[in-house]
Amino acid sequence: MDGFDVLIGKAPAFESLLRSARMVAATEVTVLIMGETGTGKELMAEAIHAESRRANKTFAAINCAALPESLAESELFGHRRGAFSGATHDHLGRFRAAEGGTVFLDEVNELSAGIQAKLLRFLESGECQAVGDTRTHHCDVRVIAATNCDLNQHIKEGRFRQDLYYRLHVVPLELPPLRQREGDINQLLKHFCASFAQHHGLVPPNFNSAALRVLNTYPWPGNVRELRNFCERMVVLLPGQTITPQNLPFDVRGGLNLPTEKETQPLITLPESGLELERVEMELIHQAIARAKGNRSKAARLLGISRDTLCYRMQKYAIQTH
Repeated sequence: MDGFDVLIGKAPAFESLLRSARMVAATEVTVLIMGETGTGKELMAEAIHAESRRANKTFAAINCAALPESLAESELFGHRRGAFSGATHDHLGRFRAAEGGTVFLDEVNELSAGIQAKLLRFLESGECQAVGDTRTHHCDVRVIAATNCDLNQHIKEGRFRQDLYYRLHVVPLELPPLRQREGDINQLLKHFCASFAQHHGLVPPNFNSAALRVLNTYPWPGNVRELRNFCERMVVLLPGQTITPQNLPFDVRGGLNLPTEKETQPLITLPESGLELERVEMELIHQAIARAKGNRSKAARLLGISRDTLCYRMQKYAIQTH
């Protein structure tokens, strides 16, 4: 399996990025992945690692924003026993522990000035020095960094070292936000709904054309991560159903696409004398099958039910297709 198969999309800007990433994966250059929150920066880093000569070694993902400043140096570069209170044993650090592999520094802009200096030294010499150690150790790891902010602005504000920026910025890869990936939303919806349906043992829902129009105009501020979470919610709450704009979360539809007066009118008016519900259901199934020319999956979509539900009802009423 290609390591980049996890990155779903056919938008021209996205495919161009993937071509660049494949070329980068075959080399040893340092990579800086840029993009808004939720665009898939860690997935991209994992794909580059998976297609590199280091694929069989460790991929160590580190969220720099989650590193306590007092422990960051020890966590990344290690420490010697007795180097500080509580250091009861030697600790290799994440870089040396990933020997031969890849270290992914997410939110690299959150590193303190002191750690930035040590990271710069490592990138320039391949050497790291543990806290409390007088020796340096050579370490063979590839560094992939990521950020969701404008590092140039951080440099102007004195919050990020310019020399470190140039060392990280050897090959920049910028992930486009989902709102700029025209045509990818429908593909991602299908992929994530099918994946979550399989995971939860449910039938994936489908989306009518009106719902798809809303989903394709929504800006997705949380990008692919937000869309992925949305798909899981739809699979769990509306398995096998046809999703309309009225089923979408309010923040997604933005108060738009509410039912019109015409849409709220009943589809069928109950006669004064009443009717046989099973006969109506049988008639609707016959009509759907006829319109779908015998295709049960299409007939199920026309009725807003899953294919399994349709087959069950056809068996119940002894309805045959020809």
